[in-house]
Amino acid sequence: MATFLKAQVASLSASIFDFLTTLVCTEYLHFWYLWGSATGTVVGGIINFSMGRHWVFGASKKKVQMQIIRYGLVWSGNFLLTTSGVFLVTHYLNFNPIISKIIVTSTVGVTYNYLMQKKFVFA
Repeated sequence: MATFLKAQVASLSASIFDFLTTLVCTEYLHFWYLWGSATGTVVGGIINFSMGRHWVFGASKKKVQMQIIRYGLVWSGNFLLTTSGVFLVTHYLNFNPIISKIIVTSTVGVTYNYLMQKKFVFA
């Protein structure tokens, strides 16, 4: 249970940077909402990997290259799920893009990301 809670704290921390990046990109730099969301997802992914590796799962230093490859695969799935989910919820349900991002990233984070990181990336 401690690992799950740590993973959620890491996810929340990464999400804060993800959302801040998304907001800056869309509201101040005037990126299209999907490009802003994608940029935020990249920033959040980098932070989440670092926290997951060092703090959440205490991963071995010997396996860093394989973990980066595995994380990249998992993150690619996350990127596709998040970006397509934000588009679908925003475009077809007419939600605000930020609300869409909150709904989609929360769902993907608790279901897909945690399980894949625990069982595949840092196992």
